[in-house]
Amino acid sequence: MRPNIASRVWLPVIVSMLALLSRPAPAADTDYVLGAGDVIRITVFQNPDLATEARVAESGNISFPLVGTIALGGSTIQQAEQLIAGRLKKGGFVIRPQVNILPLELKSSQVAVLGRVNRAGRFALETANTRLSEMLAAAGGVAEDGSDVVVLLGSRDGKAFRREIDLPELFGRGDRDADLVLRGGDVIFVGRAETFYIYGEVQRPGAFRLSREMTVMQALATGGGTTARGTTKGLQIHRRDEIGRVSVVEPRLSDHLQPNDVIYVQESLF
Repeated sequence: MRPNIASRVWLPVIVSMLALLSRPAPAADTDYVLGAGDVIRITVFQNPDLATEARVAESGNISFPLVGTIALGGSTIQQAEQLIAGRLKKGGFVIRPQVNILPLELKSSQVAVLGRVNRAGRFALETANTRLSEMLAAAGGVAEDGSDVVVLLGSRDGKAFRREIDLPELFGRGDRDADLVLRGGDVIFVGRAETFYIYGEVQRPGAFRLSREMTVMQALATGGGTTARGTTKGLQIHRRDEIGRVSVVEPRLSDHLQPNDVIYVQESLF
């Protein structure tokens, strides 16, 4: 028999769905160490009646059906799975127990957010895949004078870890892999944004945030423009180099500023 039109249309769809269903679920972070306050879901393959949600007590213990109290505090997720499986097998409750633990809330791991944020402090990792952007949001976001570049310090695979994350570039590209997953003990630091200074015959002299690719003309606009006595002719920028020497530059309005540039607007002679 020739297959009808419906079977020819639906067969590839059914095959694709079966392929998706057969893919293994994403693995939990088996290196995560459980601690007080963590909430986990425990399942045992082919034993739905043993499915349990438990919170790790201050003592590090949880209560699990059939086996009673088990100390999981200080164990990795993989170790905790093996511990529960061993108790089930030793008690004769399940012959070949396959235990899976899924973290629901990770209260015991915290991340410090420091520097120019609206609410600095220590924040709990609520889930195993909390990302840097989510933790910055928990800290109230970057303050008005905060830098666009965030520093992440921590440890990965037993080695010191440091990464600089450019937030505008991260969100501009939409690269989720660059939005790093955090670990307990990580430190996020947001430094002060780079600044420039403007004084002389301008409406609002002072220090201002230096935007990317900011030109001299944009800087003058940030300072409110020149006063009635000021002029854009003969502008001067006092610029300090790497070894601290100060040079005087006469810029064009289209030139870009550098961090800590000091713009001087002179008084018009006419």
